[in-house]
Amino acid sequence: MISIGIFTVYCVIEKVFFDILVKLVIDKMEPEQNASTETESGIDLLVIVLDTNPSQHIVRQNPQNLTQILEAVIAFGNAHLMQKAQNKLAVISCSHHATNFLYPQPRRQVELRQIDGQYEAFSLVEKTVKQQLGSILMNAPSLNAPSESLLAGSMAMALCYISRLQRNVAAGVKMHSRILVLTGSNECSSQYMTFMNVFFTAQKLGITIDTCALDKTLSLLQQGCDITTGQFLKVTQLDGLLQYLLWVFLPAPQMRHKLVLPPPPKVDYRASCFCHRELIDIGYVCSVCLSVFCKYSPICTTCHTIFKTPGPLPVKAKKKKKDKQM
Repeated sequence: MISIGIFTVYCVIEKVFFDILVKLVIDKMEPEQNASTETESGIDLLVIVLDTNPSQHIVRQNPQNLTQILEAVIAFGNAHLMQKAQNKLAVISCSHHATNFLYPQPRRQVELRQIDGQYEAFSLVEKTVKQQLGSILMNAPSLNAPSESLLAGSMAMALCYISRLQRNVAAGVKMHSRILVLTGSNECSSQYMTFMNVFFTAQKLGITIDTCALDKTLSLLQQGCDITTGQFLKVTQLDGLLQYLLWVFLPAPQMRHKLVLPPPPKVDYRASCFCHRELIDIGYVCSVCLSVFCKYSPICTTCHTIFKTPGPLPVKAKKKKKDKQM
């Protein structure tokens, strides 16, 4: 009788612990299920900023690299549209002289021919992007010397486009927006203030900024990715660009914590001086407009505030030692 009673108590305790464990698992899974349901029912907008500047080292080294990058971007954009019917895509071309929309083109509709075995929306993206980029490159002014790409302005245009679409979203529908920058240009220190404005505006609007560097590590774009909780990746092999894009940047930011992605690089948070456009470790900051300078200037070149010239530091007079009396 004693053994039967102990066995009964043991079974009751085991059942109680099992019920508690099941309840904990269900409580933990409910937020994830709600988040996944919200992601599936909402709209995922992806804006791709493609650097088409002919001054890029990878383009000057081999002009065919631009065609390879464009093919990878088109395939990546179509993969984003294929994930969900509500997904939206926009492609912006960034060069040394202008910023243009490659897709969509609401005012100009591209004539499409039915291709067997190809989805019509995918064909529309491919034809539109290629035709628009071809006309832009044909009408672009010639370059006498390498020049910077207008990356900051292109990202600002992407933010304006996202803000306009968010205002037109129907009530009760949530839209998740993100920006992907593909560039092989060098550091654009002259656009430092515009970059900072774009980064903090995106952070306030809840827009994620991702960057795929094709040539060099860009510290300013690293800062933007870190501020907006985005992903920064430097591609080591251009032949595997599409694989990198599908692996790292295709999943939505809400799902990336469940994946094994490359570790984030160490972010360089140095500021760029306004006088020489170079990254500095220590400098002078204007107390009025917060402009950064590498050397002292009595007049701020940004807001024209006049500062007092610092005088020499006061030197304390040494106390004379009194002769000890004998």
